[in-house]
Amino acid sequence: MVQSAVLGFPRMGKLRDLKKATEAYWSDKISREELLSEGKRLRLEHWKIQKAAGVDIIPSNDFAFYDHVLDHIQMFGVVPERYTKYGLDPLDEYFAMGRGLQKPAKDGQAAIDVPALEMVKWFDSNYHYVKPTLQDNQTFKLTANPKPIVQYLEAKEAGIITRPVILGPVSFLTLAKADRGQSVDPITKIGELLPVYVELLTKLKQAGVEDVQIDEPVLVFDLPPKSKAAFKPVYEKLGSLGAQAPRIVLATYFGDIVHNIDVLPALHNLHGIHVDLVRNPEQLNTVVAALGPNQVLSAGVVDGRNIWKTNFKTAIAKVELAIQRLGKERVIVSTSSSLLHVPHTLASEKNLDPEVHDWFSFAVEKTSEVVLIAKAVTEGAAAVNEQLVANENSINARTSSKRTNDPKVKERQAAVTEDMHVRKSVFEVRIKEQTKSLNLPLFPTTTIGSFPQTKEIRIQRNKFTKGEITAEEYEKFIEQEIAYVVKTQEDLGLDVLVHGEPERNDMVQYFGERLTGYVFTTHAWVQSYGSRCVRPPIIVGDISRPAPMTVKESKYAVSISSKPMKGMLTGPITCLRWSFPRDDIPQEDQAQQLALALRDEVVDLEAAGVKVIQVDEPALREGLPLRKGAARDAYLNWAVKAFCLSTSGVADGTQIHSHFCYSEFQDFFHAIAALDADVLSIENSKSDAKLLKVFEEEYPRHIGPGVYDIHSPRVPSEQEIKDRIDEMLNYLKVGQLWINPDCGLKTRQWPETKAALTNMVNAAKFFRQRESAK
Repeated sequence: MVQSAVLGFPRMGKLRDLKKATEAYWSDKISREELLSEGKRLRLEHWKIQKAAGVDIIPSNDFAFYDHVLDHIQMFGVVPERYTKYGLDPLDEYFAMGRGLQKPAKDGQAAIDVPALEMVKWFDSNYHYVKPTLQDNQTFKLTANPKPIVQYLEAKEAGIITRPVILGPVSFLTLAKADRGQSVDPITKIGELLPVYVELLTKLKQAGVEDVQIDEPVLVFDLPPKSKAAFKPVYEKLGSLGAQAPRIVLATYFGDIVHNIDVLPALHNLHGIHVDLVRNPEQLNTVVAALGPNQVLSAGVVDGRNIWKTNFKTAIAKVELAIQRLGKERVIVSTSSSLLHVPHTLASEKNLDPEVHDWFSFAVEKTSEVVLIAKAVTEGAAAVNEQLVANENSINARTSSKRTNDPKVKERQAAVTEDMHVRKSVFEVRIKEQTKSLNLPLFPTTTIGSFPQTKEIRIQRNKFTKGEITAEEYEKFIEQEIAYVVKTQEDLGLDVLVHGEPERNDMVQYFGERLTGYVFTTHAWVQSYGSRCVRPPIIVGDISRPAPMTVKESKYAVSISSKPMKGMLTGPITCLRWSFPRDDIPQEDQAQQLALALRDEVVDLEAAGVKVIQVDEPALREGLPLRKGAARDAYLNWAVKAFCLSTSGVADGTQIHSHFCYSEFQDFFHAIAALDADVLSIENSKSDAKLLKVFEEEYPRHIGPGVYDIHSPRVPSEQEIKDRIDEMLNYLKVGQLWINPDCGLKTRQWPETKAALTNMVNAAKFFRQRESAK
């Protein structure tokens, strides 16, 4: 028979239970034991869901309190000394690496002040992982009671046999970096890390584990030679363990492995290989041909990255093609990747229009889909005929729905011309106009846009949503919040202000709710990082802007301050990437529709007196195809054009800003330059400042590398920020540099926000004085 498998399940719970418990622990509202107990409850609940659906191969060790890569960092002893020196409880040490820790001296204990490790995007997803950070003298040691064993035994005690999930050694080190001031090339430590994996696998076998999933997603990359070369000795060793270790299924996802197919012969001792046949179905024949004579193929045919119902006809055809080559006993039907990237269950969505509700499938529903596909190819289509007919009807209904097509949008797209993508004048001309109108000092200070979303803001928004207060009452409350944020920025001495975005629930959802073509959920939360969850809107049809979206609030903010005010918009690529996009038309077309809607908004903001407009594109890097080549070039071409289309309708004196998070610019610097933004702000505080070297000679416009990490409650000292600015000036010119935090401040509290911004403004003033004294 053909078995069914899930590569991983969402961690947060049906109602974001893990988020609530973790944040309660951080604020000392629950104990360590209570948090651990809640984690155990959620794991058991999730295993039971999958067992009840009939899944044959259920994952364990896919649960994490913060991040699965951070789990491995701690499990392998890759914890920098700055975290271990305080003698923290292992759980607190774990969270300190994820989010930083700052505590004053108390009861004879020394003060603690340690920043978080760097956090970056997990491949091309919107999930963020904590980057392993190695020392030159790095050693590895398996912790006592390794988490994969503990969680396997938990499930076994509940009568559920699972397949533990482990991040593979080559991926772990390929994704790692040398710590600041260190020179180690992480992959060269593979020989020292390998014995730890041998020990872990041996202990898993002793605990009763029969099968283990080892994730090596870096196989979808253009691998550095050292990483590619590491696969042969590593997996020949692990594959040679025989009965001393569980059978290994090596999993890849988010791309194809055809370009690394020569690695597969070295993996023939493994039980099987998993590939993503949703993202790259064309790799099937090549991978099947490269398998060993007895190896299993895990066919990822249920999408782990999007919420559309699986087209059973298409998925079954892929699996049957594999069966023709390998036989039923050598094929597993699986999700394409972990279901971490989709919401928990569609059953929670009571308010969705029934028409679109029928088009979707979330994590719980996808577990049933893999089971049904496995049954269809095992017993024949007749065994599940009713479900197949219903599925075909759903797919056809979506295709023919009037929701999906708007002729007016298509007409406007057809009328787009090349000159609509270009500003009226070059930067050198524009900046002179902007300098006159804005009258900013050297090292101008600003923030990225949002300010703390307080409990009171959430309460009032909820009341308005429920109809408990009138629109007039809610608008008055929002104006009061804007006035407070503006006055606070003036008191702090910031140079370019923002209105703080109190009216916005999320930087994409807010805009989607004001555009045609989107639908929204109530409980469809997805983990972004740590306890941070997002509720991505869903693009179901052609997109347009019926009315202005942000003008009223921005115009009010302009009216109450004499300082320059930034209008804040989310760019077309980020609106696309941080939504669940359509899969029935090209993403390029969806991006252009979003760009046209935003172009109207940019022009309206300018007409309302907003002379600085920020169009954020933190997801531009995230959408970049994982490998170099024609696909990457094509993506950058249409992504840049979408941004330029949205921003190029304004006069020279209007200053366009854009913001980027977690961006390693070396791979696509030319695209960043082609955006032609007047001012670029980037996440930088946890990155090596040498990243700025790409801007040193080639970038002619202004740039604001983040001077402190907003993902941590830790407050940086004024001297720390000065040191960062000094470091930046090794790469950037004095007249080019803006001073700002890494990102928006919506997740922070007011006391830490004011303290950090005070230190930031004071640091900027210091450098102004230093320059004026020259």
